[in-house]
Amino acid sequence: MSDYWIALLRGINVGTAKRVAMSDLRAIVEGLGYRDVATLLNSGNVVFRHPANINLRSKASPARAIQEALVTRVGVSSNVIAITAPALDAIVRDNPLARPSRDPAKLLVALVRDAGALGQLATLAKRDWGAEILRCGRAAGYLWCPDGSVAGEVFTAVNKTLGDGVTTRNWSTMLKLQALTRPTTKD
Repeated sequence: MSDYWIALLRGINVGTAKRVAMSDLRAIVEGLGYRDVATLLNSGNVVFRHPANINLRSKASPARAIQEALVTRVGVSSNVIAITAPALDAIVRDNPLARPSRDPAKLLVALVRDAGALGQLATLAKRDWGAEILRCGRAAGYLWCPDGSVAGEVFTAVNKTLGDGVTTRNWSTMLKLQALTRPTTKD
């Protein structure tokens, strides 16, 4: 069983508000006792492992601790969604929209804070979005935004409906996060 976690911070480093240096984010997560901490891009993606002395079956999600430490250490409030590496693997594996011909920057994964939000995504998925597509999976929503997320009606609707309870990442980022959870061999 993998002991990696992935924490996704909502809405940081977008424009000029909620600025968080990735070095500060790494220090915050390390300060909470996690190890092998790595950030990806400048948009609030952090991969880490629990300390070896923590029983994997008894661990609660680190989201709340990271969220509180972020406010305490750098004065930034951001909702945090944390998932395990096996959960990320399932989200990647279950993507019904993944196709080699699709631009991974326009294929988004909507990760939800609470599983109940998936029902709201399923309701939205019933609408006709024209060239855009929304599918609801067992643990995430999947959005195809051929004109980009900023111009996309489906992206706007998902964010309006779920508010701070959702954060999205493009497909390329999701695959890079997954790769960071794979153990590396040392020569």
